[in-house]
Parts: sequence; C-alpha cells; structure tokens
Amino acid sequence: MEFGAVFPQTEIGNDPIAIRDYAQAAEDLDFSHLLLYDHVLGADRDRPGGFDGPYDKDTPFHEPFVTMGYLACATTTIEFSTAVLILPQRQTALVAKQAAQVDVLSGGRVRLGIGTGWNHIEYEALGENFHNRGKRQEEQVTLMRELWASDSVSFEGKWHKVNQAGLNPLPMRQIPLWFGGTADAVIERAARMGDGWFPLFGHKQSKPTIERLHELLAKNGRDPAEFGIQAQAQIAGGNPERWAENAEAWRNIGTTHLAIATMNAGLKTPQDHIDAIRNYKEATG
Repeated sequence: MEFGAVFPQTEIGNDPIAIRDYAQAAEDLDFSHLLLYDHVLGADRDRPGGFDGPYDKDTPFHEPFVTMGYLACATTTIEFSTAVLILPQRQTALVAKQAAQVDVLSGGRVRLGIGTGWNHIEYEALGENFHNRGKRQEEQVTLMRELWASDSVSFEGKWHKVNQAGLNPLPMRQIPLWFGGTADAVIERAARMGDGWFPLFGHKQSKPTIERLHELLAKNGRDPAEFGIQAQAQIAGGNPERWAENAEAWRNIGTTHLAIATMNAGLKTPQDHIDAIRNYKEATG
C-alpha cells in the first residue's frame, strides 16, 4: 500500500514558498502521492434560498492544474492526483489539454481523480448542466482517452463533437482515471472503465463496496489486482497507535493507496501540517 498526503487546500495559505515547501517535505518523507481537492467557486451563504454545503466563498481552494504544474517543477518523484476533479462542470477538451500539459511538465506524474460533484451553484456559473452530469461524465472519459491517444481525433457523441483535431503536446501515456463517488452507477462505471476508485467513507463502510467492485471487475474481464483503491485517513482525533491500526485495516481490505489529511485538526501553520504528516509517516512506517 502506498502512502500519500492530502494537500491542505483550505489551511495552507497563499505563500507560494510555503506551498512548495509542503510538497517537497512530503516527497522527502517518501510519500508517493499528493491529493488535491477541487472547487472552482464557493457559494455565498447569504444568497437567496441560503446555502448549507460544507464549503463556501470563504473557503480557499487552489486551482488543481495550476498548482500541480507549479509543484511539478519543485519536485521530482511525488505523484499528483486530483481528489476529485468535478469533470462534468468543465469543458472536456480543455481538461484533457490541462491534464496532458501537467503530465508533460511532471514527467508522467499525474493521476486524474474525477467525480460528478454536488454543488449545482458551480455548475450554473460554469454553464454546464447539473442534471445530466453522470452520463455526460462517461462520454467525457471516452473522449479524453481518445484525445490522449491520437494527434487527430474525430468524435461525435451525444454532448461532444470533435472534427479531426487533436492535442499538442500529447501526454506521456494514457493518464490514469480514477472515479470518486458511492452511487451504484459510479461503482459500475468505475469497474467498467476506470483505473481506480476513491472511497468516501471509512474502511468498515467501504469494505462491501470494494468487494462489489472486485466482483464487477471480474465480470468485465478485468484483473482486480490492477485496479487501484485510494482511501484517506485523518490526523484529527487520532494518535500514532490509532493511525497505524487504521492503515492496517485499509490494507487488509485491498486498499492500494492511503493519503493522510491534516485539515480540521487545529493546525495553525504550514509547518504544523508538515510536522503532522511526518508524525503520521513515522507511526505507519
């Protein structure tokens, strides 16, 4: 099982040196990957009708592609993964272009975690349809893989049309696409066309879904051993013994990647977040 760290989006601050130092510290600690959350807009809670989502306009989010491009030049080995990029609220060809560019700049260190999201306010502001996002995401995945594979693509689907056009530069390989979400349709889609899955809950709740995924992978003629499971753990409320026990529990149910999140634990500075991931790494080996 590979250990990673969740980029502390909402608490890292805006100092580019501190952001660089955090990524370099994670790499120096031999974390294999860095997860970056995604939101484009935060809603104003005083808007008509109110708003009760977990993030709002006062919650900072660094744009993931720009951040990954910046950190790619400050690191050499650590992998970058969105967790998760809300794909259907974005233009498909543009996402394919951005991901390909980061893949080139990082030397093939990008993994694209994708989801359908929950915030209809963002969809509205970005000019995309919130209500068909699941089905449209599937077509987006198909198109992106074609764009990454060929310098000239002709594609016509229900929502997309490309007439003999292509990306340049192309990525170094087919960028891995991992799905996030717990709906039955997401699990089926992940087993059929994904490279991995992001559990949204703890190991006890996620175990039945992982077992179901393995069954679906086998039915689709795919090897579960080649499919990734990316879980997250929390610094908040834990201690070295609990962190180690939790990591072992994830390992025992077939998890391939586990990232530690340090937000919402009362940490005050970027250095506090670095110290927290160091303590976690020491506890989990």
